[in-house]
Amino acid sequence: MRYSRVVPSLLLLLALVTVAFAQDEPKRAPSTAEERQRFLSLTRKLEQSPLDKSLYDEKKWAKKWLEDIPDINVNICAPLLFGMDFVREQNRYTPQLSYQATFGSAAYIIEHPDKKGDTEAQFVAGVESALKSYSAIVKNDPLAKSKALDDLLEKQKQGKLADFVHAAGKSCEDKKEGI
Repeated sequence: MRYSRVVPSLLLLLALVTVAFAQDEPKRAPSTAEERQRFLSLTRKLEQSPLDKSLYDEKKWAKKWLEDIPDINVNICAPLLFGMDFVREQNRYTPQLSYQATFGSAAYIIEHPDKKGDTEAQFVAGVESALKSYSAIVKNDPLAKSKALDDLLEKQKQGKLADFVHAAGKSCEDKKEGI
């Protein structure tokens, strides 16, 4: 009688341990040099032509790639780009600009592997990348103007963007969200 209870319990325990280990394993191997180059190229293309529909499949690949690779972890700090003023504006390009900020941060990590722990520099790079995309969007769609993003562009011109990022990033320091 005892034997019939022990075996199922051991099998259940073995199954749970197997699932736990499987969740801790990376989804895939670290990124390759070719993948990193592909990602950097796409990020720069999206800074210049963020509305280019021919890049849609590449963007889908890049999003999935960033989620799956274990060696590049992007910290996300929404208040940097998407503060309440920007949210209230309800800009239709918010998703593109959000991903561009993430891509810009990841590009920084790829280009500066020795500074992957410098989240503030990552945030600055992400905001700068999103601002490049925003500027390109506004050239094609003047109705896409955003006072909040125009204010960030002005801070950038004045050399105060890093100070803004430092102040805004304080709200994210303790959270350290990443993908």
